[in-house]
Amino acid sequence: MKKFLKEHYKIILVLGWMLIIFLFSATPGEESSKQSQLVIDVLTTLGINVEGTFGEFASFVVRKSAHMTEYFILCGLVYNAIKDKFKCLKVFLYPLVISFLYACTDEFHQYFVPGRAGAFKDVMIDTTGAAIFILGLFIIKTIKNKSKDS
Repeated sequence: MKKFLKEHYKIILVLGWMLIIFLFSATPGEESSKQSQLVIDVLTTLGINVEGTFGEFASFVVRKSAHMTEYFILCGLVYNAIKDKFKCLKVFLYPLVISFLYACTDEFHQYFVPGRAGAFKDVMIDTTGAAIFILGLFIIKTIKNKSKDS
């Protein structure tokens, strides 16, 4: 068992994170709204006035930021799991595609959750989080490669 975990822990992390996303998506709409409000309250306590900045859109901004963050992390975990197996463009493309496909299944899942609805725009918001990871990674790798060449 230890050998299996040692050899497959990166994939287990990816699957575990996918499970976390699934569980968040299984939360009924009313409870999800309460969770968003809790985040807004915590941010306000920390001196970050989200409601003052975004007004009635504060809950929307918090929810969509959470989605982007979930998929930023998912993309990073997928990248970490495959980075030694693929080179060149595939190492950037595969995590993005996997994140996009999982976002599609996540939105489909939400059709069956009370008070929730799946929407393709949400798939794109989720995928934007993954794309931000890939863009950041690409920039960092480009800078590192240029400094090696100098």
